[in-house]
Amino acid sequence: MARVMRERPKFLGGVALLVLLIAGPISSVQAVVDRVVAVVNEEIITLSEIERWMGSNHDEIQAENPWERRKQLHAVYRKALDRLVEEKLIDQEAKRTGTKATAKEVESAVEDVKQRHGLDQDGLEKVLARDGFTLETYKKEIEKKIQRMKLLNRAIKVEPVEEKELRDFYQKNIDRYLANEVYRPCQIFLAVPKDATPQEVQRIRKKCEDILKRVKRGEDFMETALLYTQDISAKDRGDLGYFRKGELLPTLEKEVMRLQIGEISGIIRTEFGFHIIKLLDRKGGVPLPFEDVKAKVRAEYYGREMEKVFQQFLSTLKEKSVIEIKL
Repeated sequence: MARVMRERPKFLGGVALLVLLIAGPISSVQAVVDRVVAVVNEEIITLSEIERWMGSNHDEIQAENPWERRKQLHAVYRKALDRLVEEKLIDQEAKRTGTKATAKEVESAVEDVKQRHGLDQDGLEKVLARDGFTLETYKKEIEKKIQRMKLLNRAIKVEPVEEKELRDFYQKNIDRYLANEVYRPCQIFLAVPKDATPQEVQRIRKKCEDILKRVKRGEDFMETALLYTQDISAKDRGDLGYFRKGELLPTLEKEVMRLQIGEISGIIRTEFGFHIIKLLDRKGGVPLPFEDVKAKVRAEYYGREMEKVFQQFLSTLKEKSVIEIKL
């Protein structure tokens, strides 16, 4: 159960893509034949940059047929390349406008990383070395992220909103403001050790794929969970009990909310391992009064408006740029 519960409820405001641009995945680059996959205003993006940016996102690829896997792999790579092109455009705009990160800001960000992960200087350098980074190259990445954040904070402005607009937004999205809605997921969970090699991860994923095929064919989900689940929920045959919105790991909750009762998910990768979810039940759901959720409505309204402005900003950068895709 501990593997799927959130540490504490928290609101993640802003724009999902904007967050990726500010803090994209960082991971070691496996053996790859490098080549240029895009040119953005005469600056290149290489295949190894895509690999590094993607990190563990290869786990999105679930097809068994080799042809389908190739198609999915290309789609995942193209998605990552689109993000890298956008990063490159923002970095170029930051340079053009003289947007800089100070040494103090970079050091402060590094110290924050150390504190959040309980690392001293030596521990941080060991983690970075494991992932193919030196402290200096990592600081360069941090510097870029701070510069992007500064630029976007200046560029993305949303006009103040009247209460009538908030009430309209609340009514149109009333299903987001329900009280007492609960859902009951059941899981099959295979743990992936933090120090697992790519080969070990692939082996565990293959086992999870085999299990998924079996339950999709009709094997009893909860009996299968009893046999294979690798956390304390196994004793309850994978039954996690009832959750309110915000109590489950966000990655899992996102998938659970898409399921109909009795439906089984695909393979879901989290920081802990691989999950397969079945939705056992969902009930409740009474709209909360506007005044009770006004702050949340306002935050979500601004989040959506920021997304619109951000996309307009990116479109403007793309229109005045020369971009050649070679993937």
